[in-house]
Amino acid sequence: MERKLVAILAADVVGYSRLMGLDETGTLTRLKALRREYIEPLIEGYHGRVVKLMGDGALVEFASVVDAVACAVEIQRVAAQQNLNVPENARIVFRIGINLGDVIIDKDDFYGDGVNIAARLEGLSDPGGVVISGTAYDQARNKLGLTFKSLGEQRLKNIAEPVRAYRVLLEQAP
Repeated sequence: MERKLVAILAADVVGYSRLMGLDETGTLTRLKALRREYIEPLIEGYHGRVVKLMGDGALVEFASVVDAVACAVEIQRVAAQQNLNVPENARIVFRIGINLGDVIIDKDDFYGDGVNIAARLEGLSDPGGVVISGTAYDQARNKLGLTFKSLGEQRLKNIAEPVRAYRVLLEQAP
């Protein structure tokens, strides 16, 4: 098994089970189209690689945390744009968490606290939002023209030490 330091983006669809309950075929079709037409090209454009796709979420690795944060902001912009003409109860909305951390690579999957922290930060994110770890913030804060709000040290489930967290203020993004 190999270890490496990467920026990990964890994304999840808000209310996925509810959306599937309302319209399974329509939700799946729209989510696949959103991924294929917008999200995957954005990830590729920011030099990311999808490590794992789950029904309602994804884990993506980036060599650069600056690229990971820029990609997350663009994903949220595109998703919001695509939702403009969709009824509120049928919108596909993402939460995104980003961490810069050490991971264990086993075949084509990632494991370890680096991944778990990204996933827990995604859970702290508002619908349509992005939350990043302090390690990610330290690298990205002055490089993208974005504004961040400190959420202080957060105790994350099954993570031994508190993690500094920052919300990206998307409404103030250039």
